Amino acid sequence: MFRRERSIPLRGSAAALCNNLSVLHVPARNLTHFGVVHGPSAQLLSAAPEGVPLAQRQLHAKEGAGVSPPLITQVHWCVLPFRVLLVLTSHRGIQMYESDGSVMVYWHALDSGDMSPVQAVFARGIASSGHFICVGTWSGRILVFDIPAKGPNIVLSEELAGHQTSVTDIATEPAQGQDCVADMVTADDSGLLCVWQSGPEFKLMTRIPGFGYGMGWSQQATGMGKCVCMRPVQEFCTSRSAPMPGPSVLWTWLPSFSLQPRTPLYTSGS
Repeated sequence: MFRRERSIPLRGSAAALCNNLSVLHVPARNLTHFGVVHGPSAQLLSAAPEGVPLAQRQLHAKEGAGVSPPLITQVHWCVLPFRVLLVLTSHRGIQMYESDGSVMVYWHALDSGDMSPVQAVFARGIASSGHFICVGTWSGRILVFDIPAKGPNIVLSEELAGHQTSVTDIATEPAQGQDCVADMVTADDSGLLCVWQSGPEFKLMTRIPGFGYGMGWSQQATGMGKCVCMRPVQEFCTSRSAPMPGPSVLWTWLPSFSLQPRTPLYTSGS
């Protein structure tokens, strides 16, 4: 059961983006950190258990080349075995900070390469697996960063090629010492899911087509593992017309790390 706790005010509004909330619990200090995005800045808020905000900080995406400030697409705390990093993605690059956002330890610029000038360039989808941080990109590539126990010597160790369209989200689950077990799922705008096994070299285990369903969000389901809700792509159209009818299909990521479809949750327009 959920219960409503005391509301925590922000200094500004949150942008209408998917996955636009990251939460980090710090039991040792009895604090909870919240991160949201609006335009070119990310708001970080620390709060005590009674809901009293203690401190707020704004982070801005690194300018890089260009006239207008880059828009941040996601902020996320990555909990690694030996440290916690705050990761920001934007239309120009990827920034990694210490957990409180005070010091930037790494900056990776996005290179559009041979892409068309009208093609949107951005990074989106952030997750940690072991001592790696994985970040999705507009091109469908997933950048894998090897994170040291301390210091700024972060290395781009691998680029995973499994998607043909922009990555929407990445979810991971600790393998808990099991061999040959998939522990990461990535999704793209076409609805395709790629299931990976992490390690010194990431291995693509299988692809699961979404048949026109884009991944909307994912969350933990009690006793079942990860759940991924796939909604019709038409529902995310920016036009004012009504969304096309179509069911939302719930896929269940069972502890055995196989994805199985379940009964559609609802039909749009019904």
